[in-house]
Amino acid sequence: MAAWVTHGTGIFKVDPERNIVIPDALESTLQVKVAFDGETIWFRYRWPVERPSLFNDVLVYQDGEWIARGGEALGPNPDFLTEDRVAMMIDDGSVPLFSRYGGYITIGDGLTTFTGTPETEEERTKYLPDTRTDPNDFDTIRPESDLQMLRAAGQFIDLWQWRSSRSNPIGLGDDGFVAEERGGDAGDGPYITNFDYAAGQPMFMFNPDVAGYRALAIDDVTSAAVGFNDTYYLSAETAVPFDPDYAWQNGDTIPRRFLQPETGSRADVVQPASARWRNGFWDVTLQRSMDTGNPLDDKIFRDRRSYDLAFAVFRNASTMRWHSISLPVSLGLGTTAQIQARRSEPGQPDWTGPWTEIEVYYPGQITWGRLVDLRQHPGADRIAARVPVAYRHSERQLALYGIEMEFAEEIRSQWLWTLAMSLSLIVAFGVAMVLLFRRPEGKA
Repeated sequence: MAAWVTHGTGIFKVDPERNIVIPDALESTLQVKVAFDGETIWFRYRWPVERPSLFNDVLVYQDGEWIARGGEALGPNPDFLTEDRVAMMIDDGSVPLFSRYGGYITIGDGLTTFTGTPETEEERTKYLPDTRTDPNDFDTIRPESDLQMLRAAGQFIDLWQWRSSRSNPIGLGDDGFVAEERGGDAGDGPYITNFDYAAGQPMFMFNPDVAGYRALAIDDVTSAAVGFNDTYYLSAETAVPFDPDYAWQNGDTIPRRFLQPETGSRADVVQPASARWRNGFWDVTLQRSMDTGNPLDDKIFRDRRSYDLAFAVFRNASTMRWHSISLPVSLGLGTTAQIQARRSEPGQPDWTGPWTEIEVYYPGQITWGRLVDLRQHPGADRIAARVPVAYRHSERQLALYGIEMEFAEEIRSQWLWTLAMSLSLIVAFGVAMVLLFRRPEGKA
């Protein structure tokens, strides 16, 4: 009876012990436009965000100590101290199955933050199946010589990222990859950690001659009193070396990241200008040379070619899990595709065309190993037959499946209880009928 009474309730819930947080909205829409002029390609992204996160993590002075707050969090950060982000995977047809299954192929077993994965110093990130001798075992990475051969064959995914706190204020993106790991291209990234661990204090503070203050107040940071028109980030233009002798007050707050120019191949993806959140939307443009000259780091864009993309959107929720993803989407440069890039005049991206609406959804914790295992996924035979995921499932279905997989044990347990109680009821009913209609002895 208890199973019937509780059926459908009490299973899907926040479970910090297992790193599970189900977002309020399982689906949303990312709008995308693409333009190119033969030398440069521009991607424009627009998506709804209720409140922008201008900070990712901060250092707060409290009773003589500088304490880190924000950054990675279990689901959304209640203080909005986890940045917004958009990420885009790019392939030119070299990575097997990416055009059919998108980012699912990069989700191996035992990744960091997945339920049951022990915390380790090493972050266990996305990877491509062919970089492992056992695609479902993170620790079976192939020898370096094999990895170099895969990279030379184009078996890597180009990964672009934009971050609202750690790159946007100085007009940068971030150029990376997914191959044997998820990493950044060669060179310096857009930020460093603003903390001197030996001294236990920040390395930089706001320049009072530029900002008018050395630090922000934590209440102003978390209440969104600090905005785009304030000096809210640290860079060579806004910061000076930290002054340990200043009379710091409890609640003084300094960004935990110092923004810097990128170098090398990692500097390929930039913004025409820093983006600003307006009217409930981020509207972000990233640009890159179509041919960066780094074919081992980047997918080279060419006219009259098509490419495969997959997107991820983060709202006040970074790390590896609490985001919304898309199915793979085709991009055409002068060819027919789901996203048609508009040919533009040199240096002038043509945004006059309509947006392409991309549905994004909560993916849960579905690994590639589960998807290709017929014992765990009835559709594994369809994957073996190379049937694209979009032919079999909608984004809504995939979001619901993702949640069901996170609570598979609870669902199985409840159904077993339901089955047992049902059988018990049937048996009891049968016994009752036998007793009711049993003819008393001695009567005709």
